[in-house]
Amino acid sequence: MRKKLLYYVLIVISILSNLNANAQDRVITGKVVDSAESSIPGVSITVKNKKTAAISDAKGEFKIKATTGDILVISSIGYTKLEVPVSTATTMNIVLAVNNTALDEVVVVGYGTSRKKDLTGAVTTINAKDFQTGAITTPEQLIAGKVPGVSIISNSGQPGAGSTIRIRGGSSLSASNNPLFVIDGVPLEGEGGISGASNPLSFINPNDIETFTVLKDASAAAIYGTRASNGVIIITTKKGKSGAMRVNFSSTNSTSSITKQVSVLSADEFRAIVNEKGTAVQKMMLGKANTNWQDVIYQTAFMTDNNLSLGGEVAKLPYRISLGFQDQTGVLKTDKLQRTSLSIALNPTFFDNHLKVDISLKGSMQKARFAALGAIGSAISFDPTQPVYATENPQRFGGYYEWLDKTSATGLMNLAGRNPLGQLEQRFDESTPQRSIGNIQFDYKFHFLPELRANLNIGYDVAKGAGTVYVSDSAAIGYVAGGVGGTNNTYKQTKQNTLLEFYLNYAKELKAIKSKFDVMAGYSFNNYQTTNYNYASYNAAGVKYPNTDPAFPFDKPENTLISFFGRANYSLNDRYFLTATLRRDGSSRFAPANRWGLFPSIALAWNIKDEAFLASSKVISALKLRTSYGVTGQQDGIGNYDYYSYFALSAANATYPFGDTYYQGYRPGGFYSNRKWEETASKNIALDYGLFDNRVKGSIDFYVKNTKDLLNNIPQPAGANFSAFIVANVGSMENKGVEFNIGTQIIRTNNLTWNLDFNATYNKNTITNLTVIPQDKNYPGFPSGGIAGGVGGQFAFINAVGFSRNTFNLYQQVYNEAGKPVEGVFVDQNGDGIINQDDLYKGKSSVPKVFLGLSNSVNYKKWNLGFVMRASFDNYVYNNNFSQSGVLNQILGNNVLYNASSNYLETQFKGNSQQLLSDYYIQNASFLRMDNANLSYDLGKFLKNSNANLRINASVQNVFVITKYKGLDPEVASGIDNNVYPRPRTIALGLNLDF
Repeated sequence: MRKKLLYYVLIVISILSNLNANAQDRVITGKVVDSAESSIPGVSITVKNKKTAAISDAKGEFKIKATTGDILVISSIGYTKLEVPVSTATTMNIVLAVNNTALDEVVVVGYGTSRKKDLTGAVTTINAKDFQTGAITTPEQLIAGKVPGVSIISNSGQPGAGSTIRIRGGSSLSASNNPLFVIDGVPLEGEGGISGASNPLSFINPNDIETFTVLKDASAAAIYGTRASNGVIIITTKKGKSGAMRVNFSSTNSTSSITKQVSVLSADEFRAIVNEKGTAVQKMMLGKANTNWQDVIYQTAFMTDNNLSLGGEVAKLPYRISLGFQDQTGVLKTDKLQRTSLSIALNPTFFDNHLKVDISLKGSMQKARFAALGAIGSAISFDPTQPVYATENPQRFGGYYEWLDKTSATGLMNLAGRNPLGQLEQRFDESTPQRSIGNIQFDYKFHFLPELRANLNIGYDVAKGAGTVYVSDSAAIGYVAGGVGGTNNTYKQTKQNTLLEFYLNYAKELKAIKSKFDVMAGYSFNNYQTTNYNYASYNAAGVKYPNTDPAFPFDKPENTLISFFGRANYSLNDRYFLTATLRRDGSSRFAPANRWGLFPSIALAWNIKDEAFLASSKVISALKLRTSYGVTGQQDGIGNYDYYSYFALSAANATYPFGDTYYQGYRPGGFYSNRKWEETASKNIALDYGLFDNRVKGSIDFYVKNTKDLLNNIPQPAGANFSAFIVANVGSMENKGVEFNIGTQIIRTNNLTWNLDFNATYNKNTITNLTVIPQDKNYPGFPSGGIAGGVGGQFAFINAVGFSRNTFNLYQQVYNEAGKPVEGVFVDQNGDGIINQDDLYKGKSSVPKVFLGLSNSVNYKKWNLGFVMRASFDNYVYNNNFSQSGVLNQILGNNVLYNASSNYLETQFKGNSQQLLSDYYIQNASFLRMDNANLSYDLGKFLKNSNANLRINASVQNVFVITKYKGLDPEVASGIDNNVYPRPRTIALGLNLDF
């Protein structure tokens, strides 16, 4: 009887369990729309206190498993979070309200976060949804053209190449003008870059980045003190999130090719000139081939970029793990880069969310072969009538055609250019850069005083660059007569940076007086250590060359930065805001008397929209006035120890013989004990606005930056120091400008949205003093910008009081009646009848005054079409290819024949060293460039009974350039165009699978 009863009880329990399971397995379908009934894609839907999650598709539709009584949490950036209880219904229509001002959005700032509403400084945040798309290889490309006041120019088209980034113009002359990068709380060394990896951001997988936050004015950046004169870029990577595991896989495959070549003489044009004006010997040198050497060295490049990420929660531990692999060849033959990246983020909480722990680890391993960049110049100048491969004695020099001389010991013509393809294919510069950056951050909210938080951040940044350069002993570029030549050398460098930071933060709201206080004080310790390894030189067979042993196998320069910092925020009635910061920095790079610097800032903001006279306005949805003043510092660009007399290891080419052996020794270096911090004081006044329910929003900023005690490289009198130049504090400089940006949602309907964003920046740079005596009228300034092709050092620029940095200082060209330049004839500026240095005049600048950005995005149902355009105006470039090789002497003035720029056909110049300093070669480099055009289609849930979402996309990068510039590319960061690695056009296809 008992057995039967137990049997029936078990049956009932089983039935009830099945009923309960069926109730829990009920699928809820729904659609998320806004107040205009337009669908909202990408909305996060989670079941509160459970791991179940879903994301709305392109139509705003979603499916999620839930039961009656559960709470659905619906959230999306730009909309107010909503919690909806699940009833017995199986369908739900959810309306999300637009967060009209988006002012509650949390923005990452230095040492913490802030509501956008509370910001008083010039801060711009770009989220992942606004990034550039396509074949992105380095992180800074994601925001090019997106941020007002920020200029990003890629340094070349080489795989992994970095960019020249300027925020509100450069603040220095001889010191660094690069911004400070902070990645998940870890500052990168300002002068970053290691052997084999010149781009300090190249180790970061762009797919791991969540946001960029750009701190532009001193109020926002002064909390970083000495390293913030050129602005701060904070990069936040993706973190682990609670809920069920989500998997994402993306793959982008692309081809790249150059769109333009440096214009040189064709083989037939070259022959005609040699036959007309060459000697009999030179005519005999002509070959029978028709070789375009630029066609020979360039190729169609391929890249594949694949990324897999997993995120979710295990045992209440939110996590995210991502793995990336990129394999890219360059458009220059033999250029190749492989990068494998791993990122791990763990974000647990303890003690009822009082203790938050963020663990972030990022690593990158690269395998690279670096092409011999000198081949670019060789391809421009090598004789186009010669073949690529030798027809006589093809077994010599790898079979490549080379200029030969039977009377030479090597059989090679001395001082003759080498075969461009041979330079590439016979030189193996292979490197394996590695980098790891990580930190663990503890944020504890005290139980007895929850308004008080303690934050401890411990981090590291370790980079290793190692590689070999191998050149065969049969290669012309490494050939040695009568023995084994070539190269088989090793190089290595390690950088190790450590960080320890601690701060206390107290935040309190006093409702009685409608006030909020947020006070923070902290301490920071940063140590930067570099290990440079020194090796002997070896031939291709691995035999050491005599007298190449280094005196010491390595040296370890290092410097330390210790800081104390604090910040106070106060708001009254959520309308009036005050921010004050103070940082005191001490650097081992300065003498004890000048070691410490103090960097304060203060900022005010007024939320005008919340005033009674605007509160009910339906036109103005946001209006805030901001103003700030602050001081930041600079120490990058100076030596670690040269504030006092010191000895450093001599260079390998400066050895001393003892008997038959040569040794590297230690020798004194130039020193300057009175050096102190370079300081930049910034003023900013701005207006943030939003109109028509934020369908139109943006800001306008006016700023002035004054830098004093410029770190300037100045000459030393003979015998006064151990160096001809030292870096001292001399001079001052000013940047002033306007930034404007506007974001518009032109169309917002159920099936169609159209967003158009535009930003414009005007920046004027002026040097205001360069001498110890203020505005010494007798000091002409100092030159910069070396010109290739001259003798004895010739410069295109001068840095002089009253002018912008990198102002051209050249002769004014005289033209004939036909409008052609007359060689060697220039305007006599002072009328003394002699053309000399006194007749150089200060003209245009290579620094642009205006740059623009335009982003467009159109969504129609499941389709998205977008593009990004950039423009730059009032910047000029010195065309060194024209000036160096556009003359007859380039063809006939050497022991072999060299090709020339096609500019020779226009000028007929013979070759005059003074002509190099002609303003004829200054060309307008203003441009309009479409950086990116992309088209994507969202297939949504393309598999039955699956949450898998698939999105496919196609993109083109470097779509077109409109410019008057006659050279290869108008974007030349240095302002002097000479053998630039071309930026290719890239066509990419990609997919993104999320499930």
